[in-house]
Amino acid sequence: MTRSRIIAAALAVALTGLAGCSAGESVDVDGGSTATGSAGGTLTAAIGGEPDQLDPHRTSAYYSFQVLENVYDTLVEPDADLKMGPALAAKWTTSSDQLTWTFTLREGVRFSDGSPLTAQDVVYSYQRIINEKLNAAYKFATVKTVTAPDPATVVITLTAPTPNLLANLGGFKGVAIVQRSNVESGAIKTRPVGSGPFTVASYTSGDTIKLTRNDAYWGPKPKLDGVTFTFVKDPTVAWQNLRGGEVQWTDNLPPQQVPALKEDDAVTVATTPSTDYWYLALNEARKPYDDVNVRRAVAFALDREAITKAAKFGQATANQTAIPKGSSWYYDYAPYRHDPDQARQLLGQAGVTGRTMDLMVTSEYPETVTAAQVIAAQLKDVGITVKIRTLDFAQWLDEQGKGNFDAFLLGWLGNIDPDEFYYAQHRTGGTFNFHGYSNPAVDTLLDQARTQTDEGVRRQTYERAAKQIVDDASYIYLYNPDVVQGWSAKVTGYQVRTDRAIRFRDVALNR
Repeated sequence: MTRSRIIAAALAVALTGLAGCSAGESVDVDGGSTATGSAGGTLTAAIGGEPDQLDPHRTSAYYSFQVLENVYDTLVEPDADLKMGPALAAKWTTSSDQLTWTFTLREGVRFSDGSPLTAQDVVYSYQRIINEKLNAAYKFATVKTVTAPDPATVVITLTAPTPNLLANLGGFKGVAIVQRSNVESGAIKTRPVGSGPFTVASYTSGDTIKLTRNDAYWGPKPKLDGVTFTFVKDPTVAWQNLRGGEVQWTDNLPPQQVPALKEDDAVTVATTPSTDYWYLALNEARKPYDDVNVRRAVAFALDREAITKAAKFGQATANQTAIPKGSSWYYDYAPYRHDPDQARQLLGQAGVTGRTMDLMVTSEYPETVTAAQVIAAQLKDVGITVKIRTLDFAQWLDEQGKGNFDAFLLGWLGNIDPDEFYYAQHRTGGTFNFHGYSNPAVDTLLDQARTQTDEGVRRQTYERAAKQIVDDASYIYLYNPDVVQGWSAKVTGYQVRTDRAIRFRDVALNR
């Protein structure tokens, strides 16, 4: 997706469903070039908040992954069209029964400290995720064994065919290949050692994370000398810093000003549809939200168009399901309308009157604060008084993990396969099922879909699961936002991605 000045990309990218090679098929590419790129200065990027930590297996914060995208590698990775392709693995084959996958690593790959990266590092990384039940463990549910028969080969055996295995192994840096000694020393939280194009030089909490070029990188060497990430919560300040030259890139732009910003010749502002969704979750471990009629009442009380307009100013599309309309996996289902009378009737049936709801949002995602204000006004109309509780993101994550909320607002970013939209969030006991939803029928459908190799059957299974999730108001889906990013005229080679992966490895900074 080529970017030109002040032109917004309007292409919606279909999500890849079977993000892998078919049985017996092999994939191969030439090894990465070792040509050294010219030094290009240090790019300063303003992101909306501070990472909670830099251990890719333990963090779930997007601010962390914005940094880690440039520090770590995965076995495979998505291209601009979200098709999975080679990264650390140069090629792979699958057995005829699709239960054995054999990956051949690139030659000569090293961590940023100069030590070799071998198949045993891949085994250690995956076993760490699985054995310690870390955030991405659910992606390995069908993995039986991970072995390294030699330093250049990784063999993964499965208990069932897994059509989204490649997406699971490379869709985001939460499954990055880490260095064992870096983990065991504890330094991974602030000084991670990866094999990506940059390495962390320093981390000053509350201020900056500075990356320098990794001269041991296996691919084409980055043109930039480094990247400095600054934490700027206020979108207006981030924009002013971009216009003033203090930063050269930001994704924290005031949404109401985006149309005007695109007319500014001093910078490039680009947008593209994303694979993200934003939602409201009600805590089903607390009464009265364990009652489906109460959750459905809230869903009927909301005016999604008004919420979307207030939060995103036209930079999003209202949706009642998770997967966006631009995806080949989109399911057109919208049973809720803005109907306060229906909401009051359902609340009456549940015996709920004069309820006060604690709604948890975070200042580091300002759209949650704005959306909460609109939601509060809409729920007041049906007899629910909303108390908005605004936290910094670290506190927000802590409260979410403890279940200390009636409701919360947030989004899921960078999804690729349909499994990523539903499984960890809605399966009973799922890693990110913090709101306590449980429906055995949905569990069965989600289990079946993730091992179904017939794409047509798989699609129907996910549609059935999505319908039940929406009917149960497990999540009350609100909208799919666009990706909106801006950068200086001095920046070349940058591309906006629908999965929000922030890659600076091909960027140059003209001075």
